Amino acid sequence: MDFSSVERDYGKARTSYKLPMPDYFNFGFDVIDDWAKRDDHTAVIAVSRDGETVERISYSQFSESSNRFANALRTLGLETGDFACVVVGRVPAWYTVLFGCMKAGVVSMPGTNLLTAHDIAYRVNHSGARAVVVTSEHCAKVDSIRAECPSLNTFIVVDGARDGWLSLEALLAEASPDLDRAAFPNTRSTDMMMAYFTSGTTSMPKMVPRDHGSGLAHAATGLFWMDLRRDDVHWSLTDTGWAKAAWGILFPQLLLGTPTVLYNGDAAFNADMHLRLIGKLKVTTFCAPPTVFRLFAQQDLTQYDLSSLRRSLSAGEPLNPEAMRVWKDVTGTVIADGYGQTETINIVANFPGEEVRYGSMGKPVPGFDVDVIDEAGNRQPEGEVGHIAVKITEPYPNGLFRGYYTGEAPDTASFRNGWYYTGDTARRDKDGYLWFVGRSDDLISSAGYRISPFEVESALIEHRAVAESAVVGKPDATRGEIVKAYVMLAKGFQPSDELARDIQDFCRNLTAPYKYPREIEFVEALPKTISGKIRRVDLRAAAKIK
Repeated sequence: MDFSSVERDYGKARTSYKLPMPDYFNFGFDVIDDWAKRDDHTAVIAVSRDGETVERISYSQFSESSNRFANALRTLGLETGDFACVVVGRVPAWYTVLFGCMKAGVVSMPGTNLLTAHDIAYRVNHSGARAVVVTSEHCAKVDSIRAECPSLNTFIVVDGARDGWLSLEALLAEASPDLDRAAFPNTRSTDMMMAYFTSGTTSMPKMVPRDHGSGLAHAATGLFWMDLRRDDVHWSLTDTGWAKAAWGILFPQLLLGTPTVLYNGDAAFNADMHLRLIGKLKVTTFCAPPTVFRLFAQQDLTQYDLSSLRRSLSAGEPLNPEAMRVWKDVTGTVIADGYGQTETINIVANFPGEEVRYGSMGKPVPGFDVDVIDEAGNRQPEGEVGHIAVKITEPYPNGLFRGYYTGEAPDTASFRNGWYYTGDTARRDKDGYLWFVGRSDDLISSAGYRISPFEVESALIEHRAVAESAVVGKPDATRGEIVKAYVMLAKGFQPSDELARDIQDFCRNLTAPYKYPREIEFVEALPKTISGKIRRVDLRAAAKIK
């Protein structure tokens, strides 16, 4: 597929970008095999844990290995529409398994390496999965819940061999590299291709179906926000179990032919190693969560070769201005924030050639009508807080899911008034930039003011004593709610009433006085999901009790 003629100028692309969605599409056949046939080149640059060994894997290699895996799945009795739970880290086999599932019509469910046995059982039973494909470190977890998961009948280990398990290496060796496409399902763009689970910050994780067309829709993610080119080297830091991997190391990059770095580093983040690899691999486009850029800002960046970088990206949460300034001073690149969900592709971003306003999510991605609306579906005036929503258009917005996997009636909580409500809130400025406020159910109503937990947390993190914080509303007889902050202290600081008052005074001076935390509780840790997101629902419950 050729996107070389697509207009990338944001102002023009807003009105000109159209992506006709074919009735039938399969990323494994129509992208991986297509590149292999017409312009075979490096798809993935796999780097060993010590950073010394670099393996360049071509499209043709993935084309063949995925053919073999699709044939193996068929031999094992896996059929179109069956589910497979995939818990594989940042190793090339992850791609082989996903592409093979796509070709065979098997719905893969990527999961993070942090999943427990209970988490795996929940996902398997929710979907009725027939297969699990995992690395050896997860085999014991699966073995411990086999009796709880009656639908499971196929167990594949990616690395090595284990009693009671099939070896991926052996399956690939025995399977044919030739695949008769006519013998496999002709998948519609609207057929389910993959399924991700949300991180579960407010409830049990929801299963989010992603259809085959969503892979093609990610062209917008790569063309506009990431600005990917054929001769780039892209690197996104992400766990393979989250939808961020679909954004950062899978669909946009392989669709546009951009070689992509795959580094299976240690669980403990090594800033020095990552910075050295940027120079060694000549990375040109780099995406990392805000936490990583904050860690980088604490290093002596002048000792690293970062000259190859032309575009820096971040997503997940807004980034504090100081870290952005430090990175720009050394690399010359302004970190461009991007916004989207497991349920979408990239839908709001900061784009090349457009002003980046520190703290802003940016503007709607070409191809989407994204705005700030009220409960009735009306567009909010400039500066007013409302729901971030995607207009349901005809044709249907490319890359937007159509509802959670429940087997029940359509999701009227998320889809109503002709919009998809993301569950997040924002405000829009006079130039169309969106400014994130918080989750809809996280907003604090205090004495008539609507307060964003994120805005308070952004102020708190600027204090030298604060390592991390979470802000919730605590019931109050006079104000309705007050702002309560749970604060983890940085090394060298001890909890005290004096420190609490100092942090409160700091926040009063940094943000609107009515937003400061009237109550601060020092904690050793914050409750989080396995993806690292704070479970404010737990903190709100605790605040009501105290």
